Amino acid sequence: MTDEPTRISTKGPSRRQLLGGAAAAATATAFPAPMIWAQNIKDITLRQFGTGVSNLNDVAVKVKEDLGFTLEMTALDSDSVTQRAATQPDSFDIADIEYWICKKVWPAGNLQAMDVSRIALYDKIVPLFKTGKLTPESTIAQGTAPHTVGFVEGPGSNTFVQEESGWMTLIPTIYNADTLGIRPDLINRPISNWSELLNPEFRGKASLLDISAIGIMDMAMVCESMGEITYGDKGNMTRAEIDKTIGIFTEAKKAGQFRAFWKSFDESVNLMASGEVVIQSMWSPAITAVKSKGIPCVYQPLEEGYRSWGGGIGLSKNLSGLELDAAYEYINWYLSGWVGGYLMRQGYYSAVPETSKNFMSADEWGFWFEGKPAQGEIVNPQGVTMEQPGSTRDGGSFYERMGAVACWNAVMDENLYMVRKWNEFIAA
Repeated sequence: MTDEPTRISTKGPSRRQLLGGAAAAATATAFPAPMIWAQNIKDITLRQFGTGVSNLNDVAVKVKEDLGFTLEMTALDSDSVTQRAATQPDSFDIADIEYWICKKVWPAGNLQAMDVSRIALYDKIVPLFKTGKLTPESTIAQGTAPHTVGFVEGPGSNTFVQEESGWMTLIPTIYNADTLGIRPDLINRPISNWSELLNPEFRGKASLLDISAIGIMDMAMVCESMGEITYGDKGNMTRAEIDKTIGIFTEAKKAGQFRAFWKSFDESVNLMASGEVVIQSMWSPAITAVKSKGIPCVYQPLEEGYRSWGGGIGLSKNLSGLELDAAYEYINWYLSGWVGGYLMRQGYYSAVPETSKNFMSADEWGFWFEGKPAQGEIVNPQGVTMEQPGSTRDGGSFYERMGAVACWNAVMDENLYMVRKWNEFIAA
């Protein structure tokens, strides 16, 4: 840390005016010059960890190019991310975590509340992260909706508040609507419901992800689709609801329904690409990875809706001075569009979609965000063809997909009990 960091104030209105509204479009080809003009900015290294979804080497390279400092990234699985954020505060500067994880780790006091007046595009962040509603008419989905753990009373507070307070736990960055992945060429019929995951027709060829806080939500979508359980709140089950949910899946497991349970992105890709599995829990980039091999794979829209998740950037309580300024600069850069465009080419959404548009072609934006038929080939960030001309995105537009979210990944009041029952299920 430097004793006398060189700073330029970030709290005035000028920066918002610069990046907000029409001016944002004028900066489409380049992020404005950094707020931090210190000569020693190049000597700063910020240590970030999170899941492999967004801890990407290309982002670290671009940070060095655009902002001048070094970003060291470590990719971990969700359980390891949770443990590190809660127990190793000296091992990181930036925590790139999901909102359900935030509910687990924020009470540990290892992260600092962030002043939204230092976030240039705060006003442009999609309302899902502020009010829980995509549009004013939307219903707030069940589970740990990001806005319920997105704000605290103020600096040093461990108390979540349900309205905008000016102090955020995480600055939102990435989110998506998740559903089941299928191999249409091997199933050869329409799939419309979550209940199909337990259809005996797919015995030995189904799979579920083995991350309890997420897997239990997929289970709940299936059980409700089957008409077996009507939950008060899928994201906050009673012990009786947990028991019945796990019981239904344990019975299916013992009957041979599941080929495997996966924890990593690569495992899910290999199961689907090999044809060993034809229907399973999946993530958007895993679908595109299968497609990139020339193998048909669909992220299937289902009548009951999507299970959603969202992630954001949190800052270590130990960050201060020039390093803290650099971290805020990084967040503002992150929301300014380049990263959003990169992530949207993998099927994710940016917290400030309109800036991402500046870093995508009209055809890419039409395909990924508006649900329009592709005019040309659609490629991923590495240039590999994902979709052919005329194809449309599974599930349609941003508003169709995020408007059909039924629940968010969640941490329940009975989380410890749920995890114990989950482990019993996996071991059964």
